[in-house]
Amino acid sequence: MNSILALVIGVAAIAVGYGVYGKTINKNVLQPDEKKATPAKMFMDGVDFAPANRNVLFGYQFKSIAALGPILGPIIAVQWGWLPALLWIILGTFFIGWVQDYTSIMMGVREEGKSFGALSYQLISPRSRVILLTFIYFYLWLIMGSFGIQVGYNLLTNPAVPLGVIIVILVGILAGQMTYKWKQDIILTSVVTVLLSFVGIWLSTLQPVRDFFSLLYAYTLAADGKTLVSPTLFMAVTQAKLIGSLMVVVICYFGAVLPIWRWAQPINYVAFWIVFLGILGGVVGLLIWRPGMGDFPAYTGFNVKGLGPLWPILFVTIACGAISGWHSLVSSSGTARQLEKETDALYVGGGAMFLEMFFAIMAFLTATVAFGGFQGYLDIGGGAAAAKVFSVGLATFMSKWGLDMTLGTVYGSVFLTLMALTIMYLVVRFMRVASAEALGDKIPALKNTHVGTIVALLFTLALIWLVPFLQIWVVFGAANQLMASLALLLVTLWLKGKGKNYQWTLWPFLFMFVTTIGALLYKAYESFILNLPKAADPVANKIASVGQFVSAQVIIGTVSLVLVVAALLLAWDAWMAFRTSGVKAGAKAPARP
Repeated sequence: MNSILALVIGVAAIAVGYGVYGKTINKNVLQPDEKKATPAKMFMDGVDFAPANRNVLFGYQFKSIAALGPILGPIIAVQWGWLPALLWIILGTFFIGWVQDYTSIMMGVREEGKSFGALSYQLISPRSRVILLTFIYFYLWLIMGSFGIQVGYNLLTNPAVPLGVIIVILVGILAGQMTYKWKQDIILTSVVTVLLSFVGIWLSTLQPVRDFFSLLYAYTLAADGKTLVSPTLFMAVTQAKLIGSLMVVVICYFGAVLPIWRWAQPINYVAFWIVFLGILGGVVGLLIWRPGMGDFPAYTGFNVKGLGPLWPILFVTIACGAISGWHSLVSSSGTARQLEKETDALYVGGGAMFLEMFFAIMAFLTATVAFGGFQGYLDIGGGAAAAKVFSVGLATFMSKWGLDMTLGTVYGSVFLTLMALTIMYLVVRFMRVASAEALGDKIPALKNTHVGTIVALLFTLALIWLVPFLQIWVVFGAANQLMASLALLLVTLWLKGKGKNYQWTLWPFLFMFVTTIGALLYKAYESFILNLPKAADPVANKIASVGQFVSAQVIIGTVSLVLVVAALLLAWDAWMAFRTSGVKAGAKAPARP
């Protein structure tokens, strides 16, 4: 397989999926009305409900859905071979991914911007609201843990990364000021802020900056004379990892409590251009270089050591880039409340998902072609070093048109950090909304924005410090795809209740539901049956801290089972509602949170 052929296949999938399938569904089933008032206009409060320019909203949507999933997922999944990974990225997006994103927006718009908790109460049953909110909270917690480890431990601990990230965030705040307070033209705002961002990334590569952060992290050279080592403070947490994880918490705190126009939307918009130009730079490099996959196998076998069987694990390892439940939360509780016109929904929702698919293909290519083949991929670290594979692979692509490898690698690392952080503060925002909805009446303090946010961030730190990345990643992926199936379930019930064709959402729901239940059950079995007994012989099994190891297995196994039980209860209630009419008679949805 040649890299150019993979890109061509991706472009063809976008042309047919968005240009034919998407537009046909848009025209014949959902039928958006340009003149109909949207929740953004009806309930405009300047915090959650705020009409946005379709191009700004596209950038916000893409940067809000495309995090580490479409990057790390494909890089880890190619361990089954390049063919299964590529097929799932393309077919998953074509038949499931864009469908979920677009319909979640339209359902949210047509139902006055209600959250999924309120919609589950209305469409399924009163008890389903609490069950779904519980599921969502655990699921979001897994996102924070998996992304938090990558950012706090692997990216921000690089002395060349923190300043660039901080400057991009400050520039994003400037973009919000220029757009909403100074009423500047969007083109001028974009040019000024993107240029300042690139200056910030360049400044972060300067030696004095790197020396400062090396001093802050108390780095010293290891015995090999190359590796930087930071002193261990507790368990496996070094001084660098502690500072990195606390930086994550502080950034997420502000992103969760400040108005969306002040922090999340403009920072995500600026970060979109950093990401988009990085993708473009990588594509140009690929077109110049045109590498093949060398000895990279199309298929390595059904079982991969350390990951598990191809089905169901591959389908949850690529947690985004094909289908992602996180997208439904962004689309329904975020984008639907900012959509200026119903006719913008396909462009924003469907378009951003297809762009993410192309992005996932680029990540897939960093693993399969950037290092000459399978052995090169393994030599740089393989799936266990997915962030490094991407940042060095992207830098390799861009070096083909002349970008310095050092600057390119730092750019790739800042790129990855922004991909995660611009999602994480939205995740915390949704966590505090979910906790307020589910427990706010019993624990009034959780209705306080700051209290709900701090509780979510404390849980996040516990998960980051206790559980290894790959263990969290697969469970996060399973929960993520299960969330997607539940979103498709809600959409199916909503379409049925409106008397519209629902087959195109029903079958994707069934496939994702069965697959993800299987993946979570496998992870629970792995944690409790396969891994826990290893604690009896820590020396032979190379376990550094028995307490931490046991805690990680118990957390992963328990969360997996909780998510399975919650999903099965929701599915049963939904089946009962589906049999009657698709909408629970007499159930009045609670007010919007």
